[in-house]
Amino acid sequence: MGLVDDWYSPRPSLRAVALRPFSALFGAVVALRRALYRSGVRHSVALRVPVVIVGNITAGGSGKTPLVAALVAALAQRGFHPGVVSRGYGRDRGDDAPIIVGARDDPRRVGDEPLLLARAGCTVAVARDRVAAGLALLAHDPACDVIVGDDGLQHYRLERNVEIAVVDAARGLGNGWLLPAGPLREPATRLDEVDAVVMRVAEGGRAPPLRPRAFAMTLVAGDFVRVGNERATAPASAFAGDGIHAVAGIGDPARFFAQLSAIGIRAVPHPFPDHHRFKAADLEFAGARAILMTEKDAVKCEAFADERCWYLPVRARVDDALVSLIEERIRGSQAA
Repeated sequence: MGLVDDWYSPRPSLRAVALRPFSALFGAVVALRRALYRSGVRHSVALRVPVVIVGNITAGGSGKTPLVAALVAALAQRGFHPGVVSRGYGRDRGDDAPIIVGARDDPRRVGDEPLLLARAGCTVAVARDRVAAGLALLAHDPACDVIVGDDGLQHYRLERNVEIAVVDAARGLGNGWLLPAGPLREPATRLDEVDAVVMRVAEGGRAPPLRPRAFAMTLVAGDFVRVGNERATAPASAFAGDGIHAVAGIGDPARFFAQLSAIGIRAVPHPFPDHHRFKAADLEFAGARAILMTEKDAVKCEAFADERCWYLPVRARVDDALVSLIEERIRGSQAA
C-alpha cells in the first residue's frame, strides 16, 4: 500500500499516524499564510473581470478540469465570454512567462489539463502566478468578461468572486488529516467558506446532504477515440475479451479502471503517478490487443501511440442551479 492508500484507509495506518507531527507543521504554515492575506500583510490582486475559482481541498484528482470545461460552456451559453487560467501543473517551467495555450501545443510546455481545455474550445493562459496568467489572458482576449481558474483555491494572491470546491463523493476527505498524514491541503472547515461544494457522484447518483449549496456532478463517458485520430471511434463492446490493457496517470487511477469494469471491459490495470510523462516504453505490453487510457493521458502519448491506443472521453454534467448561482454572483460583482 502507498501513502495515498493510507489516506483513504478505514483505519489509521501506522505510517499516517507517524506523519501527524508533520501535518501539524503543515497546518501551521497554511494557517499563517491565510492569516497574512486576511490581515492585509500580503495582498490579493483583483483583475478587471470577475474570477471564479474551481479547486479542492484534497490532493489528487476530483474532476475539476471537466467541471471547468462544462462551466465555461454553460457561461458562454448565458452570454458571457469566459477564459481560463491555470498553473499548468507538471509542465516544464522555463522562465515561467505566461503562455496562451494552443490546441496543438506540447503538453510538456503547457500542461496536460490546460491542453485539454484548449482543445475543448476554451481560451487558456498558464503561469505559476495566476495573476500573471489572468493579465496575459485579458491582454490576449479583451472581450473576456469572466475568468475561471482551474485549481488555485489556495492561490490567495488572485482575488476571487466565487469559490467552488470539488469533492469526490466516493472518497470523501479520507482520514480528514492534513498533508502528509492525510489528503487535505486545508482543514475540512474550509468547505464552510466556499460559495458551492460540487460532489462528484456516479452517474444516476445524488450529492450526499452534507451541507447547503452542495451540487452533484457526474462524468459521462462517450465512445472510445483512437489516440491521434479523432475520427476513429469504437464502443466499449469492441474491447471485450482478453488482451486489453489500461493505463492511467491521474489522481486516482483506480477510478478509471473501475469505470472500465463497469462498462464490461476486463483490462489489465497499469497505474502511474498523476501527470506522469508517458514514454513509448510505458506502453510495451506483450500481447496487448488494445491499450486504453484517459484523455488526459492520451495528449501525452500522441507522439508514439499506435493503432492499439484508445482513450475514453468524459464530459461533466452539472446542475443548472450551480450555473445560476455563479451567474448571480458574477452579475452582483459587476454591479457593485
